[in-house]
Amino acid sequence: MGSKSLWLLLAGVLLAYCLYTPLPDNIEPSWKLMLTCAFLRIQTHLAPLLEMLGFRPFLLLDVLEVPPTSDENVTVTDTLFNNIPVRVFVPKQKSSTLRRAVFYIHGGGWAIGSAAWAPYDDLGRQMVENLDAVVISSNYRLSPQYHFPTQFEDVYDALRWFLRKKVLAEYGVDPARICVAGDSAGGNLAAAVNQKLLDDPEVTIKVKIQSLIYPALQALDMDLPSYRENAHLPFLTKHQMILFWSRYFTSDKVLEEAMVANQHTPVDSSHLFKFLNWSTLLPERFIKGHVYRNSIHGPSDLAKKYPGFLDVRASPLLAEDSMLKGLPLTHILTCQYDVLRDDGLLYISRLRAAGVQVVHEHVEDGFHAILLYSSSVMNLKASLRVVNKYLKWLKENL
Repeated sequence: MGSKSLWLLLAGVLLAYCLYTPLPDNIEPSWKLMLTCAFLRIQTHLAPLLEMLGFRPFLLLDVLEVPPTSDENVTVTDTLFNNIPVRVFVPKQKSSTLRRAVFYIHGGGWAIGSAAWAPYDDLGRQMVENLDAVVISSNYRLSPQYHFPTQFEDVYDALRWFLRKKVLAEYGVDPARICVAGDSAGGNLAAAVNQKLLDDPEVTIKVKIQSLIYPALQALDMDLPSYRENAHLPFLTKHQMILFWSRYFTSDKVLEEAMVANQHTPVDSSHLFKFLNWSTLLPERFIKGHVYRNSIHGPSDLAKKYPGFLDVRASPLLAEDSMLKGLPLTHILTCQYDVLRDDGLLYISRLRAAGVQVVHEHVEDGFHAILLYSSSVMNLKASLRVVNKYLKWLKENL
């Protein structure tokens, strides 16, 4: 074989590696989906190199950002809520009554993502069109430049600013019809800020609905059945989620390594596992013969250095039952092919036991980030179905 043929063969193998994405049988095949997975895989591999060179590790994802462009139906502006950047979508059509509102928090592992990303911009416009709602899409500072609790505090500060009577009146929002929602890491932040609102005496406006879309809700047990079953799926691998979790708290790789081995929780915090014991909290169909293993406890100094992963603001599943009782009507969406599936299922069990009304939507052919594939560019049928059903539910309940 000549050198040119060898190079062509190597190039072909590299291209196949980058583009080929094995998908579960019942997920809709799509070359666009495979290309997106390939792009994200390449970005993941390049991130350490970009960071070493002094660039932001996920610089390539800036290509997803779009400017705040208004049209005949909606006025879109980028502004600040208490110095936190947000993108605001307001219906152009005049209304004789106050409108409902959705305060939305984007996902991205607390490390990537933006309200300016095209899929989130598109989702905001769809909410305006379908709900006749004012939509606030919140940003927050990202890891690894910023660690917990910065992301939580940014979102909470923006939400508290929005929930003031003066601001709601300015945007024509009905104080009794507000939803706080988010997906993935945004679902984590939505759950955390809704818990915090319950004991904040300075916030008198009550949220009507919280909507958590494939949320990340705990950083203690990386060995849930959904982590085992979906560890290597391209949409969000177990390793990627552990990397996102550990980078949320620190750039010290010691925590990442301990989380990979599921040996990061100290023995004096072992009582917290009762809040996420999947052997008793998961529906039987999701246990499916999995055997519960007690986590091997890690050194106490790790939790002393990086206590964030034991903080309820980072792991809302660690909240006491008494803290959950006052939460509003809760919508939780989970996907079968998602490492975070069981986080959502565990929270559903906890909330229902605390007397909270919960509406659960489980997408059997769903995967992590499915909501973002409904735009005109991706146009994935399964995603369109999920988004339409989600918007219909919000319209009927908000």
